[in-house]
Amino acid sequence: MDDLDKKIVTLIQAGFPVSARPYAEIGEKVGISEDEVILRIKGIKESGEIRRMGASFDSRKLGYSSTLCAVHVPSEKLEEAVEVVNSYLNVTHNYERNHHYNMWFTCIAPNRERISEILSEMEVRAGIGPIINLPAERLFKIQVDLPVIDG
Repeated sequence: MDDLDKKIVTLIQAGFPVSARPYAEIGEKVGISEDEVILRIKGIKESGEIRRMGASFDSRKLGYSSTLCAVHVPSEKLEEAVEVVNSYLNVTHNYERNHHYNMWFTCIAPNRERISEILSEMEVRAGIGPIINLPAERLFKIQVDLPVIDG
């Protein structure tokens, strides 16, 4: 990623324009065309430096419930468990930790009852559990921007 790519990624993280031509607006800010912005983002994504682009919504304001989940998965079952958990569109991210509870993920659904159903399904399908359900009671952060530009 060169310096211009880093500027583009920083602008996307900090406030993606809500307009008919967002890439044109980004291009104006960095001095290149809309097409070049799109090509650069495509290249960054193809390189794997960007895994996905998407909006981040306040699930509570939309009437949804979310929870952080933790589960111990034996190492020999980890790959299968990851595949099962990640097959649910309700899972926003999933990561491995070096801890007894080695798989952590978040789950979002219209209500807490549906979350409980989903977690029970995951336990049966993946042969893991119990999945520890840790619903959010307070919101501590609302935005995380990863540093892209050095210094």
